[in-house]
Amino acid sequence: MSHNQNSYTYSGGCHCKRVRWNLMLKTAIKDFEIIACNCSMCEKFAYLHIIVPKQNLEIESCADSLSNYQFNKKIAKHYFCKICGVKSFYVPRSNPNGVSMNANCIDDLSTNLFVLCVISNLLSKIKIQYQFTN
Repeated sequence: MSHNQNSYTYSGGCHCKRVRWNLMLKTAIKDFEIIACNCSMCEKFAYLHIIVPKQNLEIESCADSLSNYQFNKKIAKHYFCKICGVKSFYVPRSNPNGVSMNANCIDDLSTNLFVLCVISNLLSKIKIQYQFTN
């Protein structure tokens, strides 16, 4: 993570490091709400959502390593690494102008404390404290 007066930049990517990206934010990531969804897709991946505008994501490397999986209405675009299978980001159906970053794929988050919102199929939210660890 790098930081200057008006912005924070976080790096991340997949397990094999073929997919790498930078996330530029105006506020520290610790101030974001992290969302754990229990839909059929997110639950299988243990995906922790941080939803940001698309323009905040800069893809460093990956063009030939990314694949896209779509299902049901084929609106969401689930991008994953063809080599290691990790889904580090995707374009959500609920926010096609945004991108959902997998908090578990952001480098060096071991010391940050976040509020985690658990979204159930009943559309209820439960806020709990979540400590990232390596």
